[in-house]
Amino acid sequence: MHLATRIGKSTAAMRKLPRQLRSRATVDAIIEAAARILSDQGWAGFTTNKVAEVAGVSVGSYYQYFPDKHSLIDAIRDRHLEDCRTVLKNVVERNQPQADFVNDLVDGVIAIHSVHPGLHRVLLDEAPSSETFRDPNSDFEKEYLGYYCAAVARYCSPQNTRGNETMGIILSDAIDGVIHNAARRGTLQTIEVRNELIRMVSSYLSDI
Repeated sequence: MHLATRIGKSTAAMRKLPRQLRSRATVDAIIEAAARILSDQGWAGFTTNKVAEVAGVSVGSYYQYFPDKHSLIDAIRDRHLEDCRTVLKNVVERNQPQADFVNDLVDGVIAIHSVHPGLHRVLLDEAPSSETFRDPNSDFEKEYLGYYCAAVARYCSPQNTRGNETMGIILSDAIDGVIHNAARRGTLQTIEVRNELIRMVSSYLSDI
């Protein structure tokens, strides 16, 4: 599996969950500020005071929800996981022709990873990761891979005998590998990466 921008869902507890609209807006602002700082300045530039300043909240407000930087990193990963799940679910459930499915899948995954272009390199290579994000048997991972398996079942040849589950995992890992390494290299938003990823996924689905 490719590192912790996808696997698992964190069980790291926030100090308290935001219930009201104002508190949810505060937490959203903190997570967005943290993602922006990580993207622009890396793990070395990531401090509690800086996050609070960029988010426009007090340090006290920060600590109302996050006990430390590690819990905030987990919240960023959780948010990214949910975004990825939503994109994949929506694309698979549209029941489109194969070419449209592949285009929308690739464009959606690239878009999710392009919001803060430097963030995923930091999450992959610099920031600490909870063990909960490495669980290949988590409910999130099972649901996520289930969408890929459903796509394989829908778009592969009826003569395919290699197993939808294995094919779905391979397709998921291949896309993750391309996306994450392109994010590391700063080439994720290039037309060349998009076109080659579309060609790779299309060829794989057509071959099976």
